[in-house]
Amino acid sequence: MTEKTEDSREMTLIDHLLELRTRLLRAVIAVGIVVIALAPFARQLYATLAEPLMRHLPEGSNMIAIDVASPFFAPFKLVLLLGLLIAMPAVIYQAWAFVAPGLYRHEQRLARPLLVASVLLFYAGCAFAYFLVFPVVFSFFTSMAPEGVAVMTDISRYLDFVMALFIAFGLAFQVPVATIVLVALGITTPETLAKARGYVVVGAFLVAMLITPPDMISQTMLAIPVLALYELGIIMSRVMLKRGKEGKAAAGDERSD
Repeated sequence: MTEKTEDSREMTLIDHLLELRTRLLRAVIAVGIVVIALAPFARQLYATLAEPLMRHLPEGSNMIAIDVASPFFAPFKLVLLLGLLIAMPAVIYQAWAFVAPGLYRHEQRLARPLLVASVLLFYAGCAFAYFLVFPVVFSFFTSMAPEGVAVMTDISRYLDFVMALFIAFGLAFQVPVATIVLVALGITTPETLAKARGYVVVGAFLVAMLITPPDMISQTMLAIPVLALYELGIIMSRVMLKRGKEGKAAAGDERSD
């Protein structure tokens, strides 16, 4: 039977609750530090976020604030969300430090790189949305405005719109991690995943239709990377299984010697 790590030990329910409280407090402090550091730059950060839309607005058009408090709350909400996003590695580390002592060694070896990859892929998904998707989507939307209609977007609704896209693309870029986890748990195999490509294509476009705005551009620009990452996940899962077999073979040779 595989033994757990040396730092794993019997803990009472109170010990677990105290440990959980400590980890949650440290995660909140990490987020708070980032939020405090970003707060003085809230207006500049919102201007940077709005730049992909402002670039495509007709000359003389501006964003508007429908609610009285929107000029304050929209940038502040953005700072809170950015604080959580930037502090995500620290938050995930605290979650990992709480869970890791109860995992077996081989589970820890698998989980560590997957956690790092998950964070990096989420950031990559957000960057993909900001630099590639937003310019195309906003250019399309503003160009489709009927004659005589002034395009002026509310700052709060714009923030909700782009944050929904950030989350959608960040989660969609987790496909390789999810694929590797399914294979590692023995739920499926790379061969089975490869045979299911046709269903995945349909599923990717259906999911994109549900979690993105109702336009074909953003839906297509989400579905295509998901399909590419699905193929990457199949390749990586095959590499993982190959290395696992080689490791077992090497261990068997050592025992026979």
